[in-house]
Amino acid sequence: MPISTIIVDDEELAREELGFLLKSVADVDVVAQGANGVEAIQLIREHNPELVFLDVQMPGLDGFAVIKKLVDKKHPLPQIVFATAFDQYAVRAFEVNAVDYLLKPFDKKRVAQSVEKARQKLSAPPSSSERLESLINLLEQQQKPQQQKILLRSAGRLILVDQKDICFATIEEGVITVVAGNMEGHSNCRTLEELIDSLDPNVFWRAHRSHVVNINRIKEVLPWFKSSYQLRMDDRKQTELPVSRAQTKRLRELFGL
Repeated sequence: MPISTIIVDDEELAREELGFLLKSVADVDVVAQGANGVEAIQLIREHNPELVFLDVQMPGLDGFAVIKKLVDKKHPLPQIVFATAFDQYAVRAFEVNAVDYLLKPFDKKRVAQSVEKARQKLSAPPSSSERLESLINLLEQQQKPQQQKILLRSAGRLILVDQKDICFATIEEGVITVVAGNMEGHSNCRTLEELIDSLDPNVFWRAHRSHVVNINRIKEVLPWFKSSYQLRMDDRKQTELPVSRAQTKRLRELFGL
C-alpha cells in the first residue's frame, strides 16, 4: 500500500519541489499540502497520514511546536521528516525521534532515502520505551526557556539588552561586539557559537563566520563581486557586512532573490 504523505512548508517552491521529487518514489501518495504549522495540525488530524515532511522554520508554529501540539492533544504521531536550510537543526530533529531530516535544496536521492527509512519504521513500530524517551526529549527541549535578554559590557557598565533590539554581532580577535539600538557592547561569550545558542534561531542568522545578524534588522541587500552579497544593517552607522558564499543560498531563500 502507498504511504500516505503530507508536505508542510511555508515556501511554495519548496512544496512544489518536494512534491515533484516524491512522484519519482514508488508507493508514496501525497494526500495534502500545508503552508504553516496551524495547517499542519489540521491536515494531520484530518488525514491521519503515515508520513509528514515538515519544515522546521515557519511563521507562528514552527515544526517542533507542531509536534508538541500533537503530543499535548494525545494525537498519534506520524513518521516525521524535518526539512530545513540549517544543519544545526538536525540534533533537535533526532531528539524528537524524527525519522530523518532533509537539507534544502532537496536532493532526489536523499528524499528517496527518507521515504525508505519511514517505510522501515512503519513496518517495525518503536517500542514503548523508545516512545517514552522520545516524548521526554521533546518536552525537555520545548520547555527550555529561550533567553530573552543578552548581557553586554559597555563603558564599565553591565547592560541587559532585548534580543529584538540586537542588530548584529561580530567577532574579531576573540572579542564579540554586539550592536543593539543606539549602543554597542561586548559579550562575555567566548565564541559566536556560544552566543548563537542563547539567541532565537528563527531571527538570528550566521551570515558569515565572523558575523551574526538579526534578519529583521537588514535594511538592504547589496550585490557584490562575483555573485556575492553584502548586507546593509539598520544601525546608526548603516554597517555593511559580507555574506559568505556558503550562506548565499540561504540569503536567496530568505528574500526570494
